[in-house]
Amino acid sequence: MGGGAWTSASASVSNATLVIRPAEEHDIPEVLRIERASFADPWSADSFLTSLELDRMRFLVAEERREGDGRQTGDGMLLGYVIALMLAEEAEVADIAVSSDARRRGVGGLLLDRVTDELTQRGVRSVYLEVRESNSAARALYESRAFRQVGRRRGYYRSPPEDALLLKRDLDPA
Repeated sequence: MGGGAWTSASASVSNATLVIRPAEEHDIPEVLRIERASFADPWSADSFLTSLELDRMRFLVAEERREGDGRQTGDGMLLGYVIALMLAEEAEVADIAVSSDARRRGVGGLLLDRVTDELTQRGVRSVYLEVRESNSAARALYESRAFRQVGRRRGYYRSPPEDALLLKRDLDPA
């Protein structure tokens, strides 16, 4: 896995523990399931595998573990993931998704918070992302995390055709 060792972070979500940890190769089938259910033009398995190998990528997953189930990290239910690409002092959130049955539980926000914290620690000063103009839930999440619109990419999405809003967040240096 690229990027060296990261520590796990956890938070309580209902009666379970949500662990944010680096993605591993065994996570790819569940990541693909979430990706295909979330996007009309999903990433391939090879794209996710490449993201694991590149040092300039941060690929995190959110894993739910029920209290007292005895599971170790990596054995829980995958609820979502985020991938960010770092380029010097800038980064892009290249992909983020949460399983449909875990939406509106704060998982996306925790993933976004964790990846921006990691990026800040690595000297990133600005983070960008694209979002469908019609995706009001995602836009609300990004706005709640201090992303602001800085542009528009006409015809960015293919299926269905739609513009993307380009959002940016300035990070405080570590």
